[in-house]
Amino acid sequence: MDSDFAAGEDTAFVYDEISNIIKEAIEATIGGNAYQHNKVNQWTSNVVEQCLNQLTKLGKPFKYIVNCVIMQKNGAGLNMSNSCYWDNTTDGSCTVRWENKTMYCVVSIFGLAI
Repeated sequence: MDSDFAAGEDTAFVYDEISNIIKEAIEATIGGNAYQHNKVNQWTSNVVEQCLNQLTKLGKPFKYIVNCVIMQKNGAGLNMSNSCYWDNTTDGSCTVRWENKTMYCVVSIFGLAI
């Protein structure tokens, strides 16, 4: 029975594991930088690529969708919503909101079991 649990863990979408991948990608890419409009495209691409690289290394049977938004802190509002029609027993999602003094970064990952 223990082997069934271990096998389940190997194929599960583990929220905490995904959350850590997101946080590490954001910190490695943006870290203590101040918002710079000319670097946002590069930063978003790097965060997404780092997340996908780490997700692939997990070796789990999932297709992944990664979305990254970086927004300057200037008093403007930002509302985001996601909705999915999927199997709650196998699929999952994780969204992390990160901020520093000059910007917000919101990353969402959706894992769809194969």
